Amino acid sequence: MTEQQLHIALNSGRLSKEKINRLVGQLSLHPELTGSLLQEVFDQDKTDSFNASWVFDHLMRKKLDYLLPHLEKFSIGLLELQSESIIRPMAHVCELLMEAYFKKKDPIFIKHMTPEQLERIMTVCFDWLIGDHKVAAKVFAMSSLFYLGSKYDWVHPELKMVLEQQIHEGTAGFKSRGGKTLMALEKLGF
Repeated sequence: MTEQQLHIALNSGRLSKEKINRLVGQLSLHPELTGSLLQEVFDQDKTDSFNASWVFDHLMRKKLDYLLPHLEKFSIGLLELQSESIIRPMAHVCELLMEAYFKKKDPIFIKHMTPEQLERIMTVCFDWLIGDHKVAAKVFAMSSLFYLGSKYDWVHPELKMVLEQQIHEGTAGFKSRGGKTLMALEKLGF
């Protein structure tokens, strides 16, 4: 697969789940196209399309390490996202990264992620959590923030405060994850 073929595939109408899986299979064999795919995500944020973000999310579920050379671009680009349809899968990728770094303690992610990249992800996750965003983005953001709180001591008290303020107005999904997160924070002494 070439960069041009990827561009055409991502910009030729809405992708079915089958087409997404096929593209992910092809991209799994071409890690050199990860940067191009990420650029397509950011380019599509200015359009009505979100194919690239769906493909990116599914690729990261299988090959998260493909993101390592692009962490700087990824973390900077998150701050500019506007489309809810793109924020959701990118918030999921943030959660995958935080799980790799904090929960799995994967040495390759610990070695390659800089404090500045972690702080950008933390900033955008707080923005997504407190902003007017759909529940999936908020849920992924709260998970990421929970993990980040193990490195940044001020995050857990802030996360607790935000969740306590929002939980009563949230959807069933938000209340469920928010309640579990609050219980986990309580176990940690917050």
